[in-house]
Amino acid sequence: MIPWLEIDSPFPHIDEALTAEQGAAGLLAAGADLSPERLLTAYQNGIFPWFSEGQPILWWSTDPRMVLKTRDFKISDSLKKRLNKSLKDANWSFRFDSAFTQVMRCCAAPRKNQDGTWISEEIIQGYSALHKLGYAHSSEVWLDGELIGGVYGVCIGKMFYGESMFAKISDASKMALSQLVVLLRKHDVEMIDCQQETSHLASFGAKAISREEFMRHVKRAITQETIEAWSPLTLDSFKHYLQSTHPQPAER
Repeated sequence: MIPWLEIDSPFPHIDEALTAEQGAAGLLAAGADLSPERLLTAYQNGIFPWFSEGQPILWWSTDPRMVLKTRDFKISDSLKKRLNKSLKDANWSFRFDSAFTQVMRCCAAPRKNQDGTWISEEIIQGYSALHKLGYAHSSEVWLDGELIGGVYGVCIGKMFYGESMFAKISDASKMALSQLVVLLRKHDVEMIDCQQETSHLASFGAKAISREEFMRHVKRAITQETIEAWSPLTLDSFKHYLQSTHPQPAER
């Protein structure tokens, strides 16, 4: 059994989360609310909400934990070419935080072979409140004035917690993630929390680490100075990123 949280109940320690043998690996508690204060406390302690419509709020702390270390981000040659081309084209626009709630609603839209969404109206309202306080952010890709791809998550100090992404055209979510990684690396953010293991996340370079290792990093990262300037991706900043992470061999 997991504890039921009232509005003023503290979270149990993450070591009390259920195991795979208990049928719900990582499930820690249920109840409480999605206030900014509750969400910030959750993230600072390695906990995140995840539940479907009709369920109570469910709180999780998975072990192992899927993370993307920004130095390990994999960017394919085809994506490099597409980003280079798009960044030279005035019809494309790369932005942060210009349409946060819209990004969330796009992430919540029905997807092929999926029934429903975990991004409920309650979730949207909770994270939109965090966004207004400066903790939740969206990385966005626009084409001809239309939002076509995005990623959103929570940033505390130098720790970024990824939540969801979407694409209306091929590669648009990867482009939004690329913008996010370039900015995070610029500000010395070493890790993006991906929460749960999937092959899709692994294709970007994400790997599973122990919850203990994850929490050691979190406790240090959240005390550091947070990002103030969320500067959009430009051709120059992307070229600088490529030069620093994918140096070209010297000409002979």
